[in-house]
Amino acid sequence: MSRCFPLCLLILLIAPGLHSQEFDAAVHSEALRGEVWIELEPIYGLNIEDPYPLDIETASRRALEEAATYYSAMIYGWTFHYDIGERARHIPEEFHLSPVSSIPFGDPGLRVAGVEIRDLRVRLWTDYYMSEAQQRRLRMWQQGNKLSMQGLGYGPLGGPVELSGWMSIKMTALEDAARAALRAALRASERNRPKEVTGYISLASFPRYFFLDGHWAASARFKVEISEIVPFAAY
Repeated sequence: MSRCFPLCLLILLIAPGLHSQEFDAAVHSEALRGEVWIELEPIYGLNIEDPYPLDIETASRRALEEAATYYSAMIYGWTFHYDIGERARHIPEEFHLSPVSSIPFGDPGLRVAGVEIRDLRVRLWTDYYMSEAQQRRLRMWQQGNKLSMQGLGYGPLGGPVELSGWMSIKMTALEDAARAALRAALRASERNRPKEVTGYISLASFPRYFFLDGHWAASARFKVEISEIVPFAAY
């Protein structure tokens, strides 16, 4: 199954009319849609080990793995633990995300909807057709008791550049965006800074990435359910 996707993508690349199509990110009752782009000549700060420039099959596999990661985060989300930190008390700030579950590469529900190659980028639109159980999980995130947040996060350009390492680099920026969104929301809602917060967080839509001042930047929207807020007074 895992070899099917690059071949399907190559067929789409040569299909007439595909390059002029436009797709919007959308949420339907049975399917999600998202857009991912991959640089064919990626910029790395350190440890350049990949073939350069990337071939289409490598780029397509990366794009599909990335899409599966975001669909997982939209449907299942992460658990989070956030130690707010305070310099005056020499308490470091720490933020950890753990995926609740994941959609594997090669999942038959993940389908290519469109492809465009322009400006040394592969731009890929995908649809993910959810099972009934996944639809129920997504509806839970869409309930009115979930907080809506938006954040901007940063991550390094350098690091390991194997397929899993590539996602690790982008996930660093996305996790920082989640941290920034949660920190801003807590500042607005809590009179006194809490010591730590735990709960669940999901992506509301695919994040947007760009380069800024020598770093990856990720802009993303989230849905959040806070389970516990621990004040400093408890310590």
